[in-house]
Amino acid sequence: MTATEQDAAPLVDEDLVRRLVAEQFPGWAGLAVRRFPSGGTVNAMYRLGDDLVVRLPLGEGGAPDVLREQWWLPRLAPRLPTPVPEVLGEGRPSGEYPWPWSVHRWLEGAHPEAGALDQPRALARDLAGFVRAMGALTLPDAPTAHRGGPLTALDRDTRAAVEELREIPEEGVDCEAVLAVWEDGLRAPEWDRPPVWLHADLMPGNVLVSAGRLSAVLDFGCLGVGDPACDLFPAWNLLPPEGREVFREALDVEEATWRRGRARTLSQALIALPHYRHGNPAMAGNARHVIRAVLED
Repeated sequence: MTATEQDAAPLVDEDLVRRLVAEQFPGWAGLAVRRFPSGGTVNAMYRLGDDLVVRLPLGEGGAPDVLREQWWLPRLAPRLPTPVPEVLGEGRPSGEYPWPWSVHRWLEGAHPEAGALDQPRALARDLAGFVRAMGALTLPDAPTAHRGGPLTALDRDTRAAVEELREIPEEGVDCEAVLAVWEDGLRAPEWDRPPVWLHADLMPGNVLVSAGRLSAVLDFGCLGVGDPACDLFPAWNLLPPEGREVFREALDVEEATWRRGRARTLSQALIALPHYRHGNPAMAGNARHVIRAVLED
């Protein structure tokens, strides 16, 4: 969220959520509301009773993602092997809150932690099954996925992030090594076939696991069609080397796509680290993990 959006954003708290629910969904007005801690930076989440969750953008930039989810999630859910958020209520802008918002059914599970997976190989197969199912979709009128375009579109921001990290020696990033990986990705042939359906934001915070297995995938605000390399993020942001190989084999990823996927994942981490290092420990920690995993790969 930009500084301008933050200045203009209404205060989102439990009282606001209670008033919005009572006004627009009176059948749920008596349910308890409590803030759900999240490392996300675009939306706030509030438990509504035991079975529901309210999801509200923290700024104007998140509003289109809500509308995208409200339209596409009901169409995707029956075609995917993994549970996804079910939209039970489509909240409207009001005098108190200017953007659309949603009520979803609560999904049980915990966010996985890189380096602490109970069943990394099984989870890798589950994630590959989800990515494969997304890529096989043929729904018409697909939007363009966020980050789904050519890798070169990320070059300027990635190099700027590397230069910023040079000025933060305490992070210990080997800037020449990460640039070499990035440039290897740029040299890989771009995707020249029809774009495929993508989740496009498969971060650990958008994945739920139960008993070590994938139980749900969350946050489809970036979904759309594009380069399949965009959905290879879990190979480096979550899975250990043995899981990474299972993931790659299960998807039968060709070399050029794998190289682009590694570069895309690295780019996201390089940009995130200086931005979140003081304000979002979860995002910054995962960025550090990605940089290490990519350089050790």
